[in-house]
Amino acid sequence: MQEWIWILAGLGALIILALSVYAGVLLAKLKRQTKWQAEMKEAAINQRNDKIIESVDVIAFAALQDQCDLSEAAIRLYMIMDHLQGDKRVEFDSRYPALFELYEAVKDTPRGEARKGLKKNERMRLDLDRAKHEARLEEAIKVELSDILAFTGGRHIPDHILTH
Repeated sequence: MQEWIWILAGLGALIILALSVYAGVLLAKLKRQTKWQAEMKEAAINQRNDKIIESVDVIAFAALQDQCDLSEAAIRLYMIMDHLQGDKRVEFDSRYPALFELYEAVKDTPRGEARKGLKKNERMRLDLDRAKHEARLEEAIKVELSDILAFTGGRHIPDHILTH
């Protein structure tokens, strides 16, 4: 009888050992899968950030070259830079205060079809108001636009344009 107890105890120990090994294999798989998912998430974030940075480069450069209104640049930059993630995340209001101030001043101004629906004198008043804000903040905004290009590396702007 005592022999059977030892056999059952040995068999139980083997089952526990087998289950422990199996649990270890499953934990290792889970760890690899978790690591892979984290890598895929990071790659997706980097890819998305690259697309956003490409747009930021184009907008900042166009604004510096006076190819787009500073108000339009402020609105667009604020809206897209808000979507940067990870180590590229930017606290726009504190890092670019002049652009943020202009954004706050013009963000509710009607655009597109809504603007077309306004009376001419209302459009002119809004344009004058926007122009005053742009003129007052222009110098600081130009510095911040240069800072944005330094932050992004200006890598989406052809080199021959940057050197001129």
